[in-house]
Amino acid sequence: MSTATRRTPLADWTVVVPVVALVALVLSWGRDLPAFAVALVALCLAGAVLAAVHHAEVVALRVGEPFGSLVLAVAVTIIEVALIVTLMAGGGDKTSSLARDTVFAAVMISCNGIVGVSLLVGALRNRVAVFNAEGSGAALATVATLAVLSLVLPTFTTSKPGPQFSSAQLTFAACASLALYGLFIAVQTVRHRDYFLPVDTRGSASGPAVGAAARAVAGHGDGDADGHGDGDGDHAVPPSFRTALISLGLLLVALVAVVGNAKAVSPTIERGVADAGLPHAVVGVIIALLVLAPETLAAVRAARRDRMQTSLNLAYGSAIASIGLTIPSIALASVWLSGPLLLGLGAVHMVLLTLTVVVSALTIVPGRATLLQGGVHVVLLAAYLFLAVSP
Repeated sequence: MSTATRRTPLADWTVVVPVVALVALVLSWGRDLPAFAVALVALCLAGAVLAAVHHAEVVALRVGEPFGSLVLAVAVTIIEVALIVTLMAGGGDKTSSLARDTVFAAVMISCNGIVGVSLLVGALRNRVAVFNAEGSGAALATVATLAVLSLVLPTFTTSKPGPQFSSAQLTFAACASLALYGLFIAVQTVRHRDYFLPVDTRGSASGPAVGAAARAVAGHGDGDADGHGDGDGDHAVPPSFRTALISLGLLLVALVAVVGNAKAVSPTIERGVADAGLPHAVVGVIIALLVLAPETLAAVRAARRDRMQTSLNLAYGSAIASIGLTIPSIALASVWLSGPLLLGLGAVHMVLLTLTVVVSALTIVPGRATLLQGGVHVVLLAAYLFLAVSP
């Protein structure tokens, strides 16, 4: 029995931890927590992240790729949107840029952090990380288009003062975001699903052909004799429908606990940021880091199993969902939210976004990457985080 097969059944801790984290959320919601309580909530949050990754993998084994990556990305993003709207509803003018800060942080963390670390892990394992350039390139193009339409254009439009859309422009951006997101999902899951399947680096591709050169440089893994990686996930027996359904429910519970507990500790985070004299945008960065923790762990584990395409599906899918679902939701919520809605990026962030898109394109086009590409993306994330703290 393979390692992944042994992991498929629900472990006791993966059932208990999400429930405990949800109880902690209920007990701490709307309260000013002392230091020890914040530490306990943070511990529950970390446990919920690990449980979410486990249940996402169980669901992914049942439904297969790319549906498995899609389940985790969409679930996290929906709850992230709920968190942003909740914070903006009670935060007044000081949260007018929270949606922009959180969404941009999610894009940078996904496109540089998740991609970069996954490439490093994959390249350390096989010397060269191989993936489908067709699917990853399409996802990157979607991310770039959504980011420019929703986060760059508001800085330059003139219908309304400041880096914000007019009502008509916001409606157009919301509709365009939803349309692009829906089109991407249709392409990823139906019309060109093979472009988003993991590549078999031992001689064939699960999706379209990746070329003899790509397969040759990737054949350095230490997988099984039959050429399917380390056996951790490639030959796992899919769980039963009942097990997958339970995992899906527990995944949603865990993600609610992750985002809710992140909100519970957010007042402590905001006080810490203010006391340290840091920009308020750092709060959005921290929220994005917490919310994207399950996807980051899942992507790194996929890279360790020589399934780099799954890692890229998670990274770019998270960025697409973050913009494609958040902007329409914020546009709808702006009907009753008071205060301005600042979406336009500043000059520094636009430079970082441009550099990220260019570097990502150079990484994706060949269909394979080395440690260097992974390192470049990680340095870009480090630059973003440093400039967020020290603008």
